[in-house]
Amino acid sequence: MAKLWFRYGAMGSSKTAQAIMTWYNYNERGKKCLLVKSDVDSRDGKTIIKSRIGLEAEAILVSELCKMSREELIKFDAVVVDEVQFCSKSEIEFLVKIADDYNITVLCYGLRTSSTNKIFEGAYWLFAWANKIEEIKSVCWCGDGATHNARLDKDGNIIKEGPMVVLGGNDTYVSLCRKHYNQNMPKGYVKVKN
Repeated sequence: MAKLWFRYGAMGSSKTAQAIMTWYNYNERGKKCLLVKSDVDSRDGKTIIKSRIGLEAEAILVSELCKMSREELIKFDAVVVDEVQFCSKSEIEFLVKIADDYNITVLCYGLRTSSTNKIFEGAYWLFAWANKIEEIKSVCWCGDGATHNARLDKDGNIIKEGPMVVLGGNDTYVSLCRKHYNQNMPKGYVKVKN
């Protein structure tokens, strides 16, 4: 029986890199795997998934996936979804249907919470319905596990209010442990130059 997986982690934990590698591994082994991304994530273009370390692949949008018929989908052995936190409840329900009704493995990668410390809708429903849930580990500047995504203003201060969705990368966000998030201490963070 196919499973619905949710692999979550703080920003910078390699979720997108792992999603691309999983998709690649399926295809390399002769399996058909579909790579999907959230419609909301347009940072690298409408249909491009790109990791911080430079891995890149073409994907379809979740909205396109949800329009696919059973006949189109059963050609695939697996579906990999990146930035799944931005999905709606109905989109997560469709992922459940793919796993349960079409017997296709679905591997989802995304954030648990926003920089305002609120759970994303897609993450909420995956925590409720996924067969397997795994945390992808990341570290705070202090060395402890990073669990919070801190959005920074132009002066490097943490912004804890405002919209849940503000697209950005290393220039906008830093992953922190709960202690340093709550203490508003993004200091000690070092940007890695590519």
